[in-house]
Amino acid sequence: MDNTLYQKQTELALENFAIGNEPFPATFIHALGYVKAACATANFELDKLDKARSEAICNAAMEVAEGKHDAQFPVDIYQTGSGTSTNMNANEVIATLASERLGETVHPNDDVNMGQSSNDVIPTTIHVSSVIVLKQSLIPALEHSHKVLHKKMEELNGIIKTGRTHLMDAMPIKMSQELSGWQAQLKQSKLRIEDTMQRLTRLAIGGTAVGTGINTDKKFGGTVCEVLGRYLDTTFSVADNHFAAISAQDTALELAGQLNTLAAALMKISNDIRWMNSGPLAGLGEISLPKLQAGSSIMPGKVNPVIPEAVTMACAQVMGYHTATTVAGQSGNFQLNVMLPLIGRNLIKSSELLANSIMHLSDKAIATFEVNQDKLNEVLAKNPILVTALNQRIGYEKGTEIAKQAYADKRDILDVAKEMTDLDEAELKTLLDPAKLV
Repeated sequence: MDNTLYQKQTELALENFAIGNEPFPATFIHALGYVKAACATANFELDKLDKARSEAICNAAMEVAEGKHDAQFPVDIYQTGSGTSTNMNANEVIATLASERLGETVHPNDDVNMGQSSNDVIPTTIHVSSVIVLKQSLIPALEHSHKVLHKKMEELNGIIKTGRTHLMDAMPIKMSQELSGWQAQLKQSKLRIEDTMQRLTRLAIGGTAVGTGINTDKKFGGTVCEVLGRYLDTTFSVADNHFAAISAQDTALELAGQLNTLAAALMKISNDIRWMNSGPLAGLGEISLPKLQAGSSIMPGKVNPVIPEAVTMACAQVMGYHTATTVAGQSGNFQLNVMLPLIGRNLIKSSELLANSIMHLSDKAIATFEVNQDKLNEVLAKNPILVTALNQRIGYEKGTEIAKQAYADKRDILDVAKEMTDLDEAELKTLLDPAKLV
């Protein structure tokens, strides 16, 4: 039995496009459902559709928004650059459902797509779907990471370790200070994304084919934004300029850049954790990550930093998505960007990858790593860079001599400084106390 709800235009798209065999992410389809429901309501409020027809379309569209018909959206991402095939896929599915409920024919173009064009619907859905995934997944994940890091910083506040620049020993630092850098990176990423969201809520709807608003009521875009706001508890507004909103995807590319920055931050944090965990004998061995699985199929007892490694791969993919989105973002030829499906997919995939990565890294690495205090103390005592604290008393040149000697002898800096200066031990201990240098 044929249970398909889509019609001829979707069938043609399935025949024409089998390049990636990858349909839109569910989040995009759900957002498209909300857009179609809002359009149906707007057309009723503007006396373009009768109440029964509007309600039938709206109810069907909301079923799409709620994920009840995800399997009915099989069209490949790699399709016509306007996303027309997916827009028609939605129009047809909604028309079929609405016709069944209404008991009479609801037309995919004349009724469901009334006042719209793929050229303004798909850019609108790119923005709406991005807002949804940011509000529901990525921003909550960033907020969770802030709490996890705050708790870990409190736990580690009294622990001092050797700082490093250029991967070489540097002045000491509190481990809580090191983690505060991670926390600040993620907080700043959240603020950047929230700033971009102000522009994501400005929608192309109402511009129709080329930005002139042909075949739609001048109040349509604003009414759709108002209805969408009620659905999604977000204030939407019509784009300041429909020609830019349809022909360019600058705000989408801005978001891709913010996600790319977050990916770079997560890559840095993950690699810090990997370095700190390295060893346990031949590496830094500052921390120990929990054993989550066997680290090797041939080396018994090996434990690998599997979560940070998984996160770095996710971040690399996000960086790749950003590059592809950059190429797509400049592909606005005159009045229409023609890589809209790729942009929409990449933003959702990037946001979801980052949200999941943050949760994994927070809960399965940061919250659970243990500090190897003995290793930290051993390395810190022999750190020749501690001599920097003596610069104002003995000068840079003398400090260099002491550091070189301590490194050559592999002795504590305190013992060498006692031999090579006339400072007494009590003063040296005070000056070289790592707790006073952080």
